[in-house]
Amino acid sequence: MTCNARCWKQRLAALAIVTSLLSGCATVRSEYDRLATCPPVVEYGREFQTRAADELVLLPKGSAIAEMLADYGVMREQALSCR
Repeated sequence: MTCNARCWKQRLAALAIVTSLLSGCATVRSEYDRLATCPPVVEYGREFQTRAADELVLLPKGSAIAEMLADYGVMREQALSCR
């Protein structure tokens, strides 16, 4: 009976591995040769952009917020190109 139990454990382990590998392939859907999971991009009006630029100038040099905004700009461009 122990041999039989060992064989089943190996089969269950193999099944678990195959299942996880196959499910990993299905995490990204494609739709018309592009990713269907593009994040939405918020549109900002001209006045709001001007106000944000004025506030950015007031931040001290090397501000963490300024660095985060630069990263956000890159992510926005990537999201726009994803469309």
